[in-house]
Amino acid sequence: MRGRFLSTLTCLLALTVAAWAVRIGEKAPDFQGVDSNGQTHRLSDYHGKFVVLEWHNNGCPYVRKQYNSGNMQKLQKQWTAKGVVWLTIISSAPGKQGYVTAAEENAYIKREGAAPTAAILDPTGAIGHLYGAKTTPHMFVVDPSGTLIYDGAIDDRPTTDLADIPGAKNYVSAALTEAMAGKKVATPVTRPYGCSVKYEN
Repeated sequence: MRGRFLSTLTCLLALTVAAWAVRIGEKAPDFQGVDSNGQTHRLSDYHGKFVVLEWHNNGCPYVRKQYNSGNMQKLQKQWTAKGVVWLTIISSAPGKQGYVTAAEENAYIKREGAAPTAAILDPTGAIGHLYGAKTTPHMFVVDPSGTLIYDGAIDDRPTTDLADIPGAKNYVSAALTEAMAGKKVATPVTRPYGCSVKYEN
């Protein structure tokens, strides 16, 4: 009984630590992941650049809203053209919604005309848990010094309606625009919306 209690307490403490692992204004946790082309990426590889982390699940209607409208692809192309590193991260576990093999992800990228710097496969959820990614999409922005400057929703319209996109305030674009101009990000934290990340456990 005591052993079970201690085990439960340890898990709760671990979850509490994880929940507070990523804070705005502090160094973003480094990670290592392999993309759909077999290349290894580390956040630290991109020191000196802005980095966007986009949690993704191709079966989620909130993600489909962004891709079916072409909005996510537009953002990827717009910001990577300005030197931003855009990493799509897929933390869906095998057998769960959104899980893909490398070949399936590459086919999806081609079909959708997506343009991330890389699509990182995270089937164990290690990167997702490190950042406390809750939804798809869940967006993070890291500045050139490695500091987290945005954490939250892609925009202020938490719906699956494509018609909402033109009138939405895009928090990711706003954060990048402000930070690149040397300004403080006006809205550094928002509540992410979408489907829950389909972790292994």
